[in-house]
Amino acid sequence: MLDANLKQQLQNYLGNLKTPIELVASLGDDAKSAETKELLDEIASQSNKVTVVEGGTNARKPSFDIRRADDHSASVTFAGLPLGHEFTSLVLALLWAGGHPPKVDADVIEQIRNLDGQFDFEMYFSLSCHNCPDVVQALTLMAIYNPNVTATLIEGGTYKDEVEKHDVMAVPAVYLNGEPFANGRMDVKEILAKVDTGASARAAEKLAAKDAFEVLVIGGGPAGASAAIYTARKGFSTGIAAQRFGGQVMDTMGIENFISVDYTEGPKLAAALENHVAQYDIDVMNLQNASKFVPATQKGGLHEVLFDNGASLKARSVIITTGARWRQLGVPGEEEYKNKGVAYCPHCDGPLYKGKRVGVIGGGNSGVEAAIDLANIVGHVTLIEFDSQLRADSVLVDKLKSFANVEIVTSAQTTEVTGDGKKMNGLVYKDRDSGEERKVDLDGVFVQIGLVPNSEWLKDSGIDLSDRGEVKIDERGATNLPGVFAAGDVTTVPYKQIVIAMGEGSKAALSAFDYIIRTEPAEEIAAAAQAA
Repeated sequence: MLDANLKQQLQNYLGNLKTPIELVASLGDDAKSAETKELLDEIASQSNKVTVVEGGTNARKPSFDIRRADDHSASVTFAGLPLGHEFTSLVLALLWAGGHPPKVDADVIEQIRNLDGQFDFEMYFSLSCHNCPDVVQALTLMAIYNPNVTATLIEGGTYKDEVEKHDVMAVPAVYLNGEPFANGRMDVKEILAKVDTGASARAAEKLAAKDAFEVLVIGGGPAGASAAIYTARKGFSTGIAAQRFGGQVMDTMGIENFISVDYTEGPKLAAALENHVAQYDIDVMNLQNASKFVPATQKGGLHEVLFDNGASLKARSVIITTGARWRQLGVPGEEEYKNKGVAYCPHCDGPLYKGKRVGVIGGGNSGVEAAIDLANIVGHVTLIEFDSQLRADSVLVDKLKSFANVEIVTSAQTTEVTGDGKKMNGLVYKDRDSGEERKVDLDGVFVQIGLVPNSEWLKDSGIDLSDRGEVKIDERGATNLPGVFAAGDVTTVPYKQIVIAMGEGSKAALSAFDYIIRTEPAEEIAAAAQAA
């Protein structure tokens, strides 16, 4: 089950166990149960503090509980094998159940312990989903540190009947107390914000108590991280306020053009950014969604950013790096069947369509890469492109055309997503050459048609935006307002790439530095005038 290298790593990790743990197995006579028993035995063989207990009573077979031997309430349940992307989650569950402290803030653990009520979570994941581990690990942490929280983490490939019964068409899919709770990547702080009714007010109170920053970065993606590092290195008091640290990089799988790194994955890069930022005195304020920008009334004054929770922050200079999000089709049926056949992440949700017919909308690099990935999993892929030809790199187009189960349709405008009320069953497109409408029967569709800048909060702020909503900047990353800069995918800079965003973030930071050292604070000017 585990190769020699993984066994050695596991043995090293399990050396950190503080207290004994038990693996309580609920098994049947099937092959999956035999594999589960083999995995549990191999884990137990790596530490004398791990014991396998057979005869578990869970109705899901195979499944197993990881629990502290002296406190059975500190436990989490896996149904199916947590391998692939979830092997790390399995290791962390073993360590946390065994008393090894998690690498999260102490106030997060305290917030988990203070949750009031009963929270029974069920979550479906796939082994190829790179968004799922964050959710698996968050629910595991909550179940181990609060006896009123239970977490059953279900591998969809093993429990296909449940997946079909619940019409799960996108993972991670989380249910709370039997009702749908959330879809998509979430970390523990995001889940706590949804279940802890007082979390928003407490976060707002913390923000309100902060002094003004010299530089405030809005957005925590590659551009925001690089901007904050550069200003912090200049000795400026720096804050990052981000809706989600890592930004859209968290939803990116394979990255092969990040110079000097042959290959990495979005979540790994985001973690590296977070670790780098942590090396400096940077105040990171996550889960903060900016709602309004109020510019300073005079040069050298304090700009103000308001947030959804009612709090605000002030700074002498602001760097806007709020990035962009996936563009939606904007056609009838898309919103109705989102996560019910309409999806945006082929890596996460592709395995749910094994052997089925799916569509991909978009002929750029993202769309063609998605179609290539899906062609290896599903029965058939129909790629639909608005333009008369695919716009992806030729090497990708050539690879796509090598698949026998791929059909490419160009000059096609998608006009509707159809369904039966519960899930989508196809789409309608118009042939742009003939004007004829055609229907394609599909079990799912992946939308890959580009990005929309996250700039709605800047409306009526005085900051110049392009017709597409991008923040207009000059060659220094400066906007039309003194002391306000921008970088990355939210701006008018062409070529939305990670490496470009990082460079633009650094440039905007250096421009902010230059602005601050050359601009006397307005309050000091006012004080001097009053004294005279």
